[in-house]
Amino acid sequence: MWKKIYWAFRRFPAQQKVVEAMLSYGLSVKNNGIYCGNIELSISKMARALDVDRRAVMNTVDTISKNKELSSMFKHLSPTANFRDAAAVMKWGVIEIVPEDASMPGILARVANIIAEEKISIRQAIVDDYMLAEEPKLYIITEKPLKPETVAKIKRAEGVKAIITY
Repeated sequence: MWKKIYWAFRRFPAQQKVVEAMLSYGLSVKNNGIYCGNIELSISKMARALDVDRRAVMNTVDTISKNKELSSMFKHLSPTANFRDAAAVMKWGVIEIVPEDASMPGILARVANIIAEEKISIRQAIVDDYMLAEEPKLYIITEKPLKPETVAKIKRAEGVKAIITY
């Protein structure tokens, strides 16, 4: 599907920027508008936020709306809360994992198993899509900060290049 998305916008860098932002934030296209959940967003404000002309945003919506496959995908996107930056306030733990190869299967499973062995619940796991992010990462928010020994175990897990704790 990524190839189809990039193919549709290959000649329009500003529209590519809009599409990437929409995918990053889980923004959908419905009724010829851009939505965050059920909230319709302002085309002008989105254009200003992305530093593109508002016509680029409107043309992106138009291209998506006219393409059956893109329309079907974009109407089903939804935003998700990301607790990474709020975790400290909530007394939760956060680890950021830099993978050796983000397309390698099983990194999340290996890390989750190590955390589960410590009887710690994972509140949230967010993985950057390696097709969208330049340096994709895995963020795991836990019910409490991890012990240094647990962090060391995770760092030794297959596929883990580096870890940053918050």
